[in-house]
Amino acid sequence: MANLEAHYAAPDIEARILEALRTAGLNPAQRLSPEALAALDQFHTGGLRASRELLEQAQLQAGARVLDIGAGLAGAARLLADALECRVACIELSPDYCSGARLLNRLTGLDDRVEVHEGSALELPFPDASFDAAWMQNVGMNIADKTGLYAEVYRVLKPGGRFAFQEIAAGDAATCYFPLPWATVARDSFLVSPEAMRSALEATGFVAEHFEDVSEAHLNRPAEAAADGQLTLAVFVDDLGRKAGNARRSLEEGRIRLVRGVFRAT
Repeated sequence: MANLEAHYAAPDIEARILEALRTAGLNPAQRLSPEALAALDQFHTGGLRASRELLEQAQLQAGARVLDIGAGLAGAARLLADALECRVACIELSPDYCSGARLLNRLTGLDDRVEVHEGSALELPFPDASFDAAWMQNVGMNIADKTGLYAEVYRVLKPGGRFAFQEIAAGDAATCYFPLPWATVARDSFLVSPEAMRSALEATGFVAEHFEDVSEAHLNRPAEAAADGQLTLAVFVDDLGRKAGNARRSLEEGRIRLVRGVFRAT
């Protein structure tokens, strides 16, 4: 493999990723597996385990054309590309994350299967009926226009295409504890109840194949403490310990819920 460290050394986010990899004992000059990067790039509640569980429920076909919405560093996209040889298009609003995702695609040798596009989930730059499946994890809580979001997902799916997602939903209490991993203050968080989420999806034309609250299952799994030098999301998220603690406390008290679903476009 070419010396990718030299090729990607300039931009800040790429330099931070390469430094984190070296600190964790990984060699960026050698091909890395998606699993080796999971603590860094599976940027959502439950990490790699949650992605694998959603993948099992989604029942995607090998070689499927998949859209990863709000892909972040494209960790889930690389998992799909590697496990099922899917062809994955990522849409991500942050130019920094797009840059980091492209670097990690090259470091894993998956840049021929995973493409990265900078853009909004509310204005997807793809024609109608472009994808066999759409994938989204912990993205909708930052988007106020749920109707517009689901309409765009529906538009780009082929008839019968599946929309697999994991999402933070509103719970029984009126407020959460801030800051949170997705919102420093309340005005940046746009949660709806699981019932409202399902209703909006069905109003768009989706049919539920699977929809469940997995909050208790998540809470019953002990949180893993990172060892010194281990890859963590702290490379990108300031004050991660406090934000993650507030999210867990909000979940424990029922202020938020964690839901997972697979819906089919009619």
